[in-house]
Amino acid sequence: MDATPLPPQVVINGVQFNATAGQRPVRVDGCITIAELFQSRCAELGSRTAHREKDLGIWKSYSWADYWQHAKWIGLALRKLGLERGDVVSILSEDRKEWAWLDMGIQGVGGIASGVYTTDSASQLQYLINDSGSRFLIVEDEEHLDKFLGIETEVPDLIKVIILEDEGLHDLNHPRCMMIDELFALGHKAELAEPGRFEAEIALAKPQDTALLVYTSGTTGQPKGAMLSHENILAAIESAARALPALPSDEQLCFLPLCHILERNVSVYFPLAARCTVNFAESPETVFANLQEVSPTTFTAVPRVWEKIYSHIQILTQEATPLGRLAFGLALKTGARRAGYLSAGQPVPTGVATRFWFWDQLVLKNLRRMLGLDKLRRGGTGAAPISTDLLKWYWSIGVPLVEGFGMTETSGLATLNTTDRNKIGTIGKAVEGCDIRIADNGEIQLKGLNIFQGYWRNNAKTAETFTADGWLRTGDMGTLDKDGYVTITGRLKDIIITAGGKNITPAQIESRLKFCHYVADAIIIGDRRKFLTALIMIDQENVEKYAQGHKIPFSNFASLCAAPEIRQLISSEIAAVNAEFARVEQIKDFRLIDVLLTAEDDELTATMKLKRGLVEKKHGHLIEDMYT
Repeated sequence: MDATPLPPQVVINGVQFNATAGQRPVRVDGCITIAELFQSRCAELGSRTAHREKDLGIWKSYSWADYWQHAKWIGLALRKLGLERGDVVSILSEDRKEWAWLDMGIQGVGGIASGVYTTDSASQLQYLINDSGSRFLIVEDEEHLDKFLGIETEVPDLIKVIILEDEGLHDLNHPRCMMIDELFALGHKAELAEPGRFEAEIALAKPQDTALLVYTSGTTGQPKGAMLSHENILAAIESAARALPALPSDEQLCFLPLCHILERNVSVYFPLAARCTVNFAESPETVFANLQEVSPTTFTAVPRVWEKIYSHIQILTQEATPLGRLAFGLALKTGARRAGYLSAGQPVPTGVATRFWFWDQLVLKNLRRMLGLDKLRRGGTGAAPISTDLLKWYWSIGVPLVEGFGMTETSGLATLNTTDRNKIGTIGKAVEGCDIRIADNGEIQLKGLNIFQGYWRNNAKTAETFTADGWLRTGDMGTLDKDGYVTITGRLKDIIITAGGKNITPAQIESRLKFCHYVADAIIIGDRRKFLTALIMIDQENVEKYAQGHKIPFSNFASLCAAPEIRQLISSEIAAVNAEFARVEQIKDFRLIDVLLTAEDDELTATMKLKRGLVEKKHGHLIEDMYT
């Protein structure tokens, strides 16, 4: 029996949390593990819709009872096949309802769920399986099964591979492979043989048990597996609920990789507390169409997605009639005035509010409806820096977009802005239960129950990540203002020291460049050099539109980048950005990266962040050309 006295409770939207954030044990509606909270919610909500997913073009609903039953079968079947408490199961699949079922089933019997990016190669899969010691591998389809078959002899400790889709695999006869329906049948049989076994396994879990293994993107070497406990995740759930409350009526759209802690929180763990409904996008390519269909009430995405939506609107604006462009410009101007008052926490004057209502009815409401943002109560962005101008633009069109900060090592959450206390240009205040300080060298350092347990089988790297007095080193430089808002000024490892001895953090310059709707991404170069230069990735859609409108001939992406007129276009954009910075921070030359990069390329992480070191190495000839 638990002898720990229950702490006083605070209730947020019908969910009970500890009255003091960061207090042990973290309790969410009295539950101290993820699996226990999952069991409680499924028993409470039963036939209510937990998930929606498209099947042959039609959205279908799946209840909390479906969630519970399938997770139970998965957990019991894996135990029958040999899964022990503390064993790792790797999941290689795009987002889908089964991802959540697997996560809860694995955790329910004491296993550790570890996601694998679908863009990873067979050799990367081999490394992750062997490094984690995975006993089971879940693959989505034939394409992902082929990765396993290519490395089968190199992963001898893997007991079984479970396949989610059988298309093209009806004749598969492999001793280490089985279909998900076979797993469900085995779990059903185990449930009949031992009623109550799954519930008993859930009761064995402790808050400090490792619940999931999340591999970092590996921008500096091989990926490292961050161990996150039940306590870590429940602390993140509590902090999020206090800062950005969700409602049982909320609809969400899941589309970022579920192996990334941001989407795992937003679409698996936070909904357990909030009781809301998660809609799974068909694929990353259909996210904008699915966004229009779902019209979510909350929507969290990486900056690249928000940038793409903005770029799309810029194209539509160019195609509009002169009257349409004029109306949109006036609506934006009024929206920007209103947003200024909201950001400052001041009441909006009646005149401004009235004018905004007029332009909202005439222009902006239709724009949000077209984008699928018409019901949005709150938008969120994180995982990479975002332009302050872009944030202001979204507030101007009536989309309350707030920025936060988190790392895998902080269970995905550390600081947040909120819709009612939003200081644009900062990453917000430290969430309740998380302490923050700025070290003497300018590094942001954190402490709290959301801080991870360490790296899997890597004590040396774990030790490097913490200070002598137990604070997490984030690797980010920043400032803390008198109101507690944090501003990131750059990465410690990315500081540029010019040949003249000037210290420059490139993040702000890069962020400003990315707001130009002809620029998709940029990397500033200049360490130990006499001046700054830039490698630029153009925005394909917008630049192609410009080329067509100005009759600039091109046959492919490379020829588009090579066109003198396009180079002049980007040069003018850089000149405009240069005017906002000191002379030493201005870009003197640039080159265009003439290949399209996707998450399958080594230069990009799965969350679409450029890996600076790899980009500089691969395109070193362009860099040297700018300096010679």
